[in-house]
Amino acid sequence: MALLLRLLALSSAISYCSAFYIPGYSIKTYEDDEAIPLHVNKVYSDNTQIQYAYYDLPFICPPTGKKHAGIASGRSVSLNLGEVLRGDRIMTSDYDLVMGQDQECRHLCSHETDRAGIKRAQKLIEDGYVAEWIVDNLPGATSFVTVDRSQKYYAAGFKMGYKDISSVTGKPRYFLNNHLTLVIRWRRAPGRAGDRGAKVIVGFEVYTKSVAAEDRSTTGCPKDIHNVNQGMELFISANNTNLASKYPHSSYLPEQDDADDGSTLTIPYSYSVYFREDTRVEWANRWDMYFNNQEESTSIHWLAIVNSLVIAGLLTTVVVMIWNRTVHGDQKSLREVPLEDGKMNLRRKKIRNGARSPRLLEKSTSGLLDQKGILDTEDNDSSDDEALEDITGWKLLHADVFRTPAYAGLLAPLIGSGMQLVFMTTGLLILSCFGILNPSFRGGFVSVGMGLFVFAGIFSGYFSGRAYKTFGGLNWRKNTLMTALLFPGLLFSTIFVLNLFVWAQASSTALPFGTLVGLVALWLLIQLPLVYVGSWIGYHRSQPWEHPTRTSSIPRQIPAQSWYTKSIWAVLLAGLVPFAVIFIELLFVFRSLWQDKSDYYYVFGFLTVVSMVLIVTIVEVTIVATYVQLCAENYHWWWQSFFIGGGSAIWVFLYCAWYYFMKLNISGFISGMLFFSYSLLACGVYGLLTGTVGFLAAYAFVRRIYGSIKAD
Repeated sequence: MALLLRLLALSSAISYCSAFYIPGYSIKTYEDDEAIPLHVNKVYSDNTQIQYAYYDLPFICPPTGKKHAGIASGRSVSLNLGEVLRGDRIMTSDYDLVMGQDQECRHLCSHETDRAGIKRAQKLIEDGYVAEWIVDNLPGATSFVTVDRSQKYYAAGFKMGYKDISSVTGKPRYFLNNHLTLVIRWRRAPGRAGDRGAKVIVGFEVYTKSVAAEDRSTTGCPKDIHNVNQGMELFISANNTNLASKYPHSSYLPEQDDADDGSTLTIPYSYSVYFREDTRVEWANRWDMYFNNQEESTSIHWLAIVNSLVIAGLLTTVVVMIWNRTVHGDQKSLREVPLEDGKMNLRRKKIRNGARSPRLLEKSTSGLLDQKGILDTEDNDSSDDEALEDITGWKLLHADVFRTPAYAGLLAPLIGSGMQLVFMTTGLLILSCFGILNPSFRGGFVSVGMGLFVFAGIFSGYFSGRAYKTFGGLNWRKNTLMTALLFPGLLFSTIFVLNLFVWAQASSTALPFGTLVGLVALWLLIQLPLVYVGSWIGYHRSQPWEHPTRTSSIPRQIPAQSWYTKSIWAVLLAGLVPFAVIFIELLFVFRSLWQDKSDYYYVFGFLTVVSMVLIVTIVEVTIVATYVQLCAENYHWWWQSFFIGGGSAIWVFLYCAWYYFMKLNISGFISGMLFFSYSLLACGVYGLLTGTVGFLAAYAFVRRIYGSIKAD
């Protein structure tokens, strides 16, 4: 109970990290009448995994190349690796924003779109796509208020359009949001800059409106922008002449004509700009508006933590009972039993009914002298009335428990890659809790994670090389290449194949060729040498992990195993416990990744606590499962402990499948394939990490319990 209370207090302290962040490295201030650049990025949807660059859309005003805020429109902004990997394509735009100058309406352009462009726009509106714009590193947001109207919060992005049903024909109609109202919220800059009249931006809101092309002034703006009765419908009438020639013998002509007959629809685009002072929001807290709706789920996060702590507390009790009542007791008896030439000097406990011990029968020979010796021993035991210990279970495996596992040349590289993931994940959680990785550092989580993964190659090589040496391996260079190429190679190959499908959809999520070359360079020119250095240190400069008992030359026969100790069942049953620790927190992660992409997951304090409890749970589950396996006289625990540690990955993948069918509305084969492929990839990474933790915990446990056995 004391341990549980300490963990609860620790979780309470760490969870406050969820509200702490560093919003930026420098404050950008603006003077009155200073131009403010507006960047356009991409469009995305919660119903599909395909994203598109904003300027790649055929019905959008293309950039003119004119300079705005000193930068020509249509110019790409330099992106970090994380931004490229997440599909960002940030470019300068033709929108004019000047600090302090309101514009009731300004015409942007009138763009002619053919039937293919109209059909593309209808499809995007049907799939619920939203656009992402950026001003002063803040994404343009749709504003919402809570049910009791006591609090306001933002959702990043704004709708491209909307769909309704015609009251006359009963058929769907699609309307494009071609007029945008941009509200820039500002306040006086802190410090001396504010005393000089400088201002900072603390909010960027976008309000959409669909306005028909008719009834406009000579400037291109609607005559009355505040009273709009008709929206901009995306519809081009069918060309009956063309259809009649296409279907000469048919009395019915379709209403929709997908053929490119040169017909176009002119779409006028306009926008309004308003600057409003907001003294309630500090610049350092301006991102809080994007997180406010997460405060309602705080109680659920606490429920997840309490659930995790209860499970971990129960497992801790089981482990302590095993350690104190069983292991310590067995070790106490074993200290009185010397080992001679790697074999135990077995003594039989007195049997009340006078029957011989079955295990002693196995050890005895068929000779009459040996049998007579046993009978004499029984007589002596009866006369002395002395109770002797019967050596059973895990104690019989002292000469086999450290036998080199099968496929040790594969296990060592996996352990190395798993430790690489452990260091990367630990670094990401620490940096996130301290606020260094936050939504204002766009793409930072992926970029820093990639950097940590590459430079953690030295740890991967070290642990792999030392494990390989412990297993008696001789070709350490081969092990180094497997460590450096196996897991990263599978990861890169999978992403490359998926990238081909995304590239065929002309999506911004497709990685450019230069990025692929850069990833290969990071892999082969930086990570591989680091793995080589770490492997050399682990193999040549470090001693192998010592085993407390010697291994016999002849392996012991393993008796028949119970169903729950067999590999697949043990992995499934043991993996269910860690999954129960994290499944509530996974709901929030899945919602941010798949269901509500305009939301930001930024409760890393809670995630860190749950992750810590998860690691403790995996350690305890693996120890219990390994002890049960050893008691069943099965010394093949090496791979079993690895699989048991990563067994929860199977349940996480099944959870992903349930979430896909029950919670998401993803449509399209490519989107579904990407969902399951990325989910399988993520579960594989998670399984490798947790499997490594489980293996190391079991290894330490086995060395500890056999380390106190006396050997002569």
